[in-house]
Amino acid sequence: MKIREQFRAGKKIDIKDDNAAAKPLLSGDKAADRLQTQQIAAQIGEQQAMLYAVHDRKVLVVLQGMDTSGKDGTVVGVFGGVNPQGMRIVSYKAPSQRELQHDYLWRVHQQVPIKGELAIFNRSHYEDVLITRVHDWIDAAECKRRYTQINDFERMLSETGTVILKFFLHISKDEQRARLQERIDDPTKHWKFDVQDLEERKRWEDYQKVYGQAIQATDTDHAPWYVIPSNSKTHRNLAIAGIVLETLQDMKLAFPPAKQELVGLKVK
Repeated sequence: MKIREQFRAGKKIDIKDDNAAAKPLLSGDKAADRLQTQQIAAQIGEQQAMLYAVHDRKVLVVLQGMDTSGKDGTVVGVFGGVNPQGMRIVSYKAPSQRELQHDYLWRVHQQVPIKGELAIFNRSHYEDVLITRVHDWIDAAECKRRYTQINDFERMLSETGTVILKFFLHISKDEQRARLQERIDDPTKHWKFDVQDLEERKRWEDYQKVYGQAIQATDTDHAPWYVIPSNSKTHRNLAIAGIVLETLQDMKLAFPPAKQELVGLKVK
């Protein structure tokens, strides 16, 4: 069974804290598991080099999850072997006043990958059906419309050459508590901590509910969702790396054919 098949969200998703601690891919030898992830990350780098060289197709990776779920850690652990020349990381914060004057997808469409590029969204357009719904900034009817618009948007990207992978980094409430406390206790990590995170944490159950609804409504064959048990950082990275590599390999990437006019050419 491919790794993708183990974590594909499907249409009957039930996000439970118990599932966040699952570690089906780990061997029990942390050093060996981390080495395997590093090896896969190196292979991802090799695949991306071909993607960039051909300069035809594009790859978009979406990382979503609660605060402290490991979006930044995933970028480092999974994509550290990719040449930055062909990769771009986009982090989405609260929209600016200018962005709010446009439709909610305006700022996102500007950042989708160009030909030959692997783009990683650290948070994404899904914030517009998550935090907005939890805080009742939009009602159920508007949220449903947005699901349809997002599916149409992603289908358009797919039909114009973008391969889309969407990951929900699933951690438990207890694991988030431990990670937030670690940031508070370590002065070198205070820059990562925002008091607002504690306010959002109070709405934990609401977030789990709307995440489940959003994933269920927008899991499609052209833009699949993968729910990654992420209490274990080692497992999180190994699972995501495996899925990314499988997807790139299935694209049958290869370097452009040799130029016949260069055969035998000698540089003087």
